[in-house]
Amino acid sequence: MAKVITEVSQESVEAAKMVEIKHTRTMQDASGKDVEVLDFQESKPLDAAIEDAEANKARLEARLAEVDAELVDLNAIKDA
Repeated sequence: MAKVITEVSQESVEAAKMVEIKHTRTMQDASGKDVEVLDFQESKPLDAAIEDAEANKARLEARLAEVDAELVDLNAIKDA
């Protein structure tokens, strides 16, 4: 799932910056052409979006470490 992230313009400079995140995916239309479809859209403060992205990155890095360990175990069995 792809994301399109843009800054939301605000009249007040003092207000926290906001971002709009559009969650999209690619599908095929009736003629077989790829089209991008909007699943949903959300607006959130920039700081919260950064925190969410960092948490997601940490979760993915932990999962990658698990998969790397699994591959080591599987390759050890294969080579035995």
